[in-house]
Amino acid sequence: MLLLAASLAASLAACGSSSGGRGSSSSAAAQRGSYKIGQPYKIDGVTYTPQESFNHVETGVASWYGPGFHGKSTANGEQYNQADRTAAHRTLQMPSIVRVTNLDNGLSTVVRINDRGPFARSRVIDLSRTAAQEIDIVRNGTGRVRLEQLTAESLAVKDVAIAGGGPTEQNAAVLQASAGQRIPASAPPPIQVAATAQPTAAPPPPPVQAVWPTNPRAPAVDSPQANGWGGGGTTVASLATAASTVPAPVPAPAVQPASLSGNGGFYVQTGAFTTPENAERQRGAVRSYGVSEVSQGSSGGRDVWRVRLGPYTTPDAAGIVADRLKRSGYGDARVVSD
Repeated sequence: MLLLAASLAASLAACGSSSGGRGSSSSAAAQRGSYKIGQPYKIDGVTYTPQESFNHVETGVASWYGPGFHGKSTANGEQYNQADRTAAHRTLQMPSIVRVTNLDNGLSTVVRINDRGPFARSRVIDLSRTAAQEIDIVRNGTGRVRLEQLTAESLAVKDVAIAGGGPTEQNAAVLQASAGQRIPASAPPPIQVAATAQPTAAPPPPPVQAVWPTNPRAPAVDSPQANGWGGGGTTVASLATAASTVPAPVPAPAVQPASLSGNGGFYVQTGAFTTPENAERQRGAVRSYGVSEVSQGSSGGRDVWRVRLGPYTTPDAAGIVADRLKRSGYGDARVVSD
């Protein structure tokens, strides 16, 4: 226990001096914290109502996001770092702390909510790349999960964020709250959210909150230990080394199209332009999201050049990519069939 606590403390200290997230040259400690719930908002005709909760429980499908968002701002104003253990949720306050358990393999990780999404209707949480690696969903792109909000930890990061403490201070407060095991009596009862229609699965292993959780087995893909959360068998040296290293470029998201030359399938169209030059410029900008093409067509009797990514085998797979594009500022991204 003492060795684990020392390792976590060392890793958090290292994070405070390493290069910050999302391509920024500033450190995580330089990011000022903020506490945000937010007003109701509408995406693709669906209204989402953010609300403060400290015992949120939810079952559904998790996805992940990485290269296309690394270095960009999250919904609460932080810089997204795909090597941190963070996640996007549609309604939970930011920040809050959630344990995510893969129902298919029992692997779990703990993440700090600092962004909004995902907006594909079948998804309940969008994980950072490192968090997704720890529960082994990077290869498939998605996985069935159970979310369990950690009450004491969520209350702790709220207090720190309101006082202006950034990610480093919030992470330290989480470790203290987890070790103390002080669950306020005033915390509201658990909120059970209906599960997205999924095959019945065996219940996940009971959560243990005495220390940061460790996975029952090592993740299938090695993951950087940038903020010192989770990961069995981690040493102080490995945590400090990972925390001081800028994440190397990684491949595009796991959901990839088969071939642009094939017939049929589903595409993500990001825009239509009156000149091929403008279309080629956008194609270059969205290249990191998948295989792209510019195709000529007509609209209203005029020639147009359309930028598309794909094809994808299902509309759901295409929807994941469209969702990520919208959140990166490509508001016209939509799923189309050939």
